[in-house]
Amino acid sequence: MLSANEAAVDQTPPGPRKVSLYASHIKAYPRFLNKGTFRRLKWLVMFVLLGIFWAMPWIRWDRGPGAASQAILIDLPGRRAYFFAIEIWPQEIYYLTGLLIIAALGLFFISALLGRVWCGFTCFQTVWTDLYVWIEQKFEGDRNRRMQRDRAPWSVEKALRKGGKHACWIAISLLSGWGFVLYFDNAPTLTHDLLTGQASVNAYGFMALFSIFPYLLAGFAREQVCIYMCPYSRFQSAMFDEHSLIVSYEAWRGEPRGKLGGGMQGRDAAAVFGGRGHCVDCKLCVQVCPTGIDIRNGSQLACIGCALCVDACDSVMDRVGLPRGLISYDSSFNQMARAKGEPASKTKLWRPRTFVYLTVIGLVGAVMVYALSTRKTFDTNILHERSPVYVELSGNRVRNGYTLKILNMVRREGHFRLTLEGVQGATMAVIGTDGDGLSAVDLTTPADDVGTFRLFVTAPKASLKGKKIDMTLVLTNLDTGRIIRHQNLFVGPDQE
Repeated sequence: MLSANEAAVDQTPPGPRKVSLYASHIKAYPRFLNKGTFRRLKWLVMFVLLGIFWAMPWIRWDRGPGAASQAILIDLPGRRAYFFAIEIWPQEIYYLTGLLIIAALGLFFISALLGRVWCGFTCFQTVWTDLYVWIEQKFEGDRNRRMQRDRAPWSVEKALRKGGKHACWIAISLLSGWGFVLYFDNAPTLTHDLLTGQASVNAYGFMALFSIFPYLLAGFAREQVCIYMCPYSRFQSAMFDEHSLIVSYEAWRGEPRGKLGGGMQGRDAAAVFGGRGHCVDCKLCVQVCPTGIDIRNGSQLACIGCALCVDACDSVMDRVGLPRGLISYDSSFNQMARAKGEPASKTKLWRPRTFVYLTVIGLVGAVMVYALSTRKTFDTNILHERSPVYVELSGNRVRNGYTLKILNMVRREGHFRLTLEGVQGATMAVIGTDGDGLSAVDLTTPADDVGTFRLFVTAPKASLKGKKIDMTLVLTNLDTGRIIRHQNLFVGPDQE
């Protein structure tokens, strides 16, 4: 029975209560293990990837006088991208498309073989988060101490520890932003300018922007990036099959689980675990998980495949005298074989899907290699003037104007000859060169640059058949002998 006051307060209408479909966020406090095969592998991958990230802009590559000497550089003002001996111009953006296709197919291939190894070991979110969690436990202690400290009221010790942690986080974030902008300018020069306040507003702005991302995503968002923001987790299961390596719990061996109770000292493992599963329900696998899931509940979207739970469980199995592998990084095919008491086989690498992935990667790679090996060292673009479209001259002649651009993609001065085909009696003149009424014009462009010329073509009206006629401009590289033909139009008045 409700009291009168309670009845006055409780205005809930009769009937079923509404259940919210949204769960409140529960912060994950991952326990940081310093031992284990996969933990050591994650340390190695972290050091290698961060070393590459910060070291690459400092590698020099001699491209000749006046050229960028940085091995990897995206020169936005100069509209160039450099990757060691390869120089990419804006019109060659299709190479980036090829690289993205290869990267996507490579991710699919690796996922088909090794599961979410990208997420667990090499994703930038994972690498930076591992580093930030390591710093956090150095300042605030292990998992239990961090949980207790967050629940405790503020104190001088708590402020100092959290302040030191955030100071280190900010320092690493600034180094990350600095490392990112170095790929867009000469690293030594830009570093000097950043430290002395001489860098551009854009440089400081992008450095700040890419410093904020690691601080927020690796320091605070962490597992929420993997669970809610990353699209890869949504479709990763479509790339798995029964031979893909995934992190999984052997329920047939671990259930029914139960606490040890009384310890194992002086007791035989076979006697203790006779009639029950090997899982001692220590929840160490849950505590080390960076996304806070329980792998014993089965394969889940939030599992990033880092396999730290494998290290944690193996350490427990070692302590209680049981075989390792209760949580394993293996294929579901082998899992089912062991559950039936059959011998597990080695990972089957060659399967239809892996063969298809490798074939497509090979084809795209071959196309890119061929395109790079046969790429043009020069190109041309010719635009017809629109105002006016044509001019009538004395002597029953018509003149058209064009803007001619010659891309010289080598680091030496280019020499070219321009000729004309398709318009009978046509002659040419280029502003800035000697002569008028020429059948051929010799042009010179600077090294690694674009030469822009104003071209006039003059022809008798009688050569026109109708209002316009097809015209071919032929550009010959006098240094290499290669020829480019460009189709355009010659326009005049209607011919009656």
